[in-house]
Amino acid sequence: MVPEAGESPTEPGRPVWVLNPLESVGPLRFGMSADEVRAALPGVFELKSFSAEPFYPDVYGLQLGFHPAVPAVYMYFNRADQLFSVAADASHGPRVTLEGLELTGRVPAVLEDTIFDLYSSPVRGVSYGPRGNPGINDIGMVLRVQDTASGVLTRPVLVGREWADRCTDDWEGSIPECEWLGRQWRTYEGSDVWPRPDTRRTGRRGGLPRSRRRPCEIYANRPHKADLFAEAHADVITEGMQAIADALTLA
Repeated sequence: MVPEAGESPTEPGRPVWVLNPLESVGPLRFGMSADEVRAALPGVFELKSFSAEPFYPDVYGLQLGFHPAVPAVYMYFNRADQLFSVAADASHGPRVTLEGLELTGRVPAVLEDTIFDLYSSPVRGVSYGPRGNPGINDIGMVLRVQDTASGVLTRPVLVGREWADRCTDDWEGSIPECEWLGRQWRTYEGSDVWPRPDTRRTGRRGGLPRSRRRPCEIYANRPHKADLFAEAHADVITEGMQAIADALTLA
């Protein structure tokens, strides 16, 4: 495939991973343990392990690269050490394909139009999460965006069968909180970056003083858990999560 204008060029050592929806992507099967993932990816560099979800501390991520110090793919494990989600870096990640359609490093508007053309049936319809990120619950896929040297390009986030229900919904779904940070597909509440610049880690957070912040339990069963929680408890965004947000948003 020849990259369209603004799309990420193919770099040496960047493999093609075929998505078998809900079951596997490339050499990885959803449900694998971390050790099984390492065995399936010989020669890949393990760059970092990090906390991925403030609501569920047992959920953790592994950041891997095809080259030293160059993040390419993010893998998320639950408390049972099962791989349940995979995200591909827009510039350096594997070239994930779905039925021949490349999902990684694409111009968002172009890929969005193509996805709509191919998956417009009631069974495999495109839906949008609370902050406007598109995906298809029935195949366990969400399309996020990421700032790159070539512009804003797509970053596919994939989940297995057991975790696909409402995966496009950042309140109800299973995709870790850190994958909803950074550049957004559309402008949301006046900004296309989350957390908004006035609430990000700058030494002193914006928003209400700590003494006036409300406990997180107040927000149970209300929409936009990530937004409400981040407003009231900005400090739950861990270093690993903030690093991903920074990587997704160069500005």
